[in-house]
Amino acid sequence: MKDSQTTQKTTTEILLGGERLQLMPERAVWWKTSGTLLIADTHFGKEATFRASAIPVPDQTVEQLSRLDRLIHETKCKRLIILGDLIHSRHGRCETVLSLIGDWRDSRKSLKIHLVRGNHDVGAGDPPMQWKIGCIDEPWNDGPFRLLHIPNFGEESAGPALCGHLHPVVRLHGPGGDSARLACFLLRNQVLILPAFSSFVDGKAMQLLPGDRVFAVCEDRVLPLN
Repeated sequence: MKDSQTTQKTTTEILLGGERLQLMPERAVWWKTSGTLLIADTHFGKEATFRASAIPVPDQTVEQLSRLDRLIHETKCKRLIILGDLIHSRHGRCETVLSLIGDWRDSRKSLKIHLVRGNHDVGAGDPPMQWKIGCIDEPWNDGPFRLLHIPNFGEESAGPALCGHLHPVVRLHGPGGDSARLACFLLRNQVLILPAFSSFVDGKAMQLLPGDRVFAVCEDRVLPLN
């Protein structure tokens, strides 16, 4: 395992399934040998769902698409795989969100995009056909990996897996009683759980088990904690 510097950003590389994966501080995984960028839990339209219940919250769609654009530009990826929960709910399929993502997709016509359906995708429905996103039920076998939304820790023997769903966070404690919650990647046996790409979701503080590896996202860095 090693750290590498890209401009002022620190990423962390892991070896899983015989492949080198780069853990990115933008909460993504770069699988260079296949030209694949992986993210999980975008939950587009969650803010619109809150506004539908008369709870005023600012929209995060533009920020998420900008972050995704930076990753695509940096990696020059050939395909993007979303590990579930693309759209938060049917309320999230509002005109503003659909228009923003539709315009973004039009500007990225050559990029292949696949969605491994998650639990929120069941309720929200598949994305509009004009977005040209291939939708696949889990598990999807791709190279050495099983691509899932919901991790199944009882199936580690089936081979290495990448998934989302849990929105893992880790709580760090400092001197003087200070503490901080940081989004993180969690590697448990052969299962890598990605942090939620959306910053507007609840995180789950993981109960760590012996052998777990934790990689915290701290601004522009991914930091191995153990």
